[in-house]
Amino acid sequence: MAYTVHQAKTHLSRLLKEAEAGQEVVVMRGKKPVAKVVAITAPTTDPELPFRLAGAYRGKMHWDEDAFGPMTDKELLECGWGWMLDAPLVPPPSESIEK
Repeated sequence: MAYTVHQAKTHLSRLLKEAEAGQEVVVMRGKKPVAKVVAITAPTTDPELPFRLAGAYRGKMHWDEDAFGPMTDKELLECGWGWMLDAPLVPPPSESIEK
């Protein structure tokens, strides 16, 4: 069904019910269609997905102690971050206090 903007504003809940029922709802401005109201389908859930619990991997993941340490110049180049080698160093906020 096609409705004018005024009709759509006045009878929005009815239009939503029609869209949920699978009918095509078109909103017209004059004789020009400008919007289409469609129902949103619920996302499908895969029953085979495992249950997820925050913290379920605690104690099962391990990494090197230097994993979060600064990278060497060679590592920066290998990862494509070589442009950072020429970047000026910015002092931490505690050191940049103006007198």
